[in-house]
Amino acid sequence: MSRIRGEGNKSTELMMIKLFREYRITGWRRHLPLPGKPDFCFVRQKVAVFVDGCFWHGCPKCYIRPKSNQRFWDEKRHANMARDRKVCRELKSLGFRVIRLYEHQLKTPDRPLKRIVRALEYP
Repeated sequence: MSRIRGEGNKSTELMMIKLFREYRITGWRRHLPLPGKPDFCFVRQKVAVFVDGCFWHGCPKCYIRPKSNQRFWDEKRHANMARDRKVCRELKSLGFRVIRLYEHQLKTPDRPLKRIVRALEYP
């Protein structure tokens, strides 16, 4: 498993795009040069949205610790989570609201999309 390299999260991003269109949420942009490279950014409202993979970002609900090379994977997961916290701090210092979702939350999208809509309506 240590040879598995992250290649982005294309499938979750495409699912999120589909949901944004279905719920008529507009104004988002992708691939903006911001800290942490948010998956979606609403520039005018200063909202950054990340859709994190459950395994790579240590989802408390879904993460299953691999049986082999556990030390490596524990360090990897902790480093990813520390990087996520740092990126959130950097974006908040730039005035952004940060929303982090886990990929499993897209299976029942009502709650996460309501969070995003609330953040977009917040003055």
